Amino acid sequence: MTQQTLIITRPDDWHVHLRDDEAMQAIVGHTARQFARAVIMPNLKPPVTTVALAQAYCARIERALMASGVVKGSFTPLMTLYLTDKTDPDEIIRAHEAGNIVALKLYPAGATTNSDAGVTDLLGKCSKVLEAMQRVGMPLLVHGEVTDPEVDVFDREALFIDRVMIPLRKAFPELKVVFEHITTKDGVDYVRDAAGPIAATITAQHLLYNRNEIFKGGVRPHFYCLPILKRELHRVALVEAATSDSPRFFLGSDSAPHAKGLKENACGCAGCYTAVHALELYATAFERAQKIEKLEAFASFRGPDFYGLPRNTGTVTLKREAYTVPLEVAYGSETLVPLAAGETLPWAMV
Repeated sequence: MTQQTLIITRPDDWHVHLRDDEAMQAIVGHTARQFARAVIMPNLKPPVTTVALAQAYCARIERALMASGVVKGSFTPLMTLYLTDKTDPDEIIRAHEAGNIVALKLYPAGATTNSDAGVTDLLGKCSKVLEAMQRVGMPLLVHGEVTDPEVDVFDREALFIDRVMIPLRKAFPELKVVFEHITTKDGVDYVRDAAGPIAATITAQHLLYNRNEIFKGGVRPHFYCLPILKRELHRVALVEAATSDSPRFFLGSDSAPHAKGLKENACGCAGCYTAVHALELYATAFERAQKIEKLEAFASFRGPDFYGLPRNTGTVTLKREAYTVPLEVAYGSETLVPLAAGETLPWAMV
């Protein structure tokens, strides 16, 4: 008999973009409804580069949660700092002592949305910061793409492993590293087999779709994200990793909201919005792989285990019933289009 209900330990999202101000207030409830905790990306304008800026951002998130009707204490934002060439090593100590700041984020300069302030020479300019992070056990969250304009966009992740990741982890073998939103078999193989404390997050869009989805019947901007969707062989490798028993792969949605007009544009923004239906998307991917029983470990256990945080104690329930993805959702004074808008998924969160 086909399983009709799935009850899992309340999951966490280990990579999400909430933006700020009225845009954040419009969407923060989506993440809080599905997850108990979420790692909040720091690529605002200006970026969140210090403990003071992170605490101020956290306070704005808390106010937005309250304004959205989220029950106080039911959702915890886990803050991050944006690593730059000028980050002070003493800031790592202050961040570690703050308690609610769990990691630093590496954006290679120019790699994705709001990454212009990112790092230009990781080992050359950030070694003292990396030493401090290794010493206190603070993870480095890596957007793993090279930004050399001569490199094909579909090869940026694989080259990053050779050019950045291997030298980084050779220099700092005990540094905890999360290879964020991996998209290739190369990334899977590296994370699965590398020595030392390393893990990776995987998005729902990279489990469900390959790069053909961007061009099905025309250019479909709401399937465009960075890192970009890859070939089918890479999607298959990601599904195998997510549904395996390896503790190194866990949920990070990379849900990235952009107003509809900025996506449906001559130069559309990169990012897929999945916060409103993340668990429905992941459940669909795991069921298609005939591994729905593996979803709880991926979504609820491996992330907190890697970060050294307690697993959640509550549960969420997914029910086998048709869920139609909204065509649009409110986004401040505008709207945004979720991934797979208008499509029907087989699971709905109760």
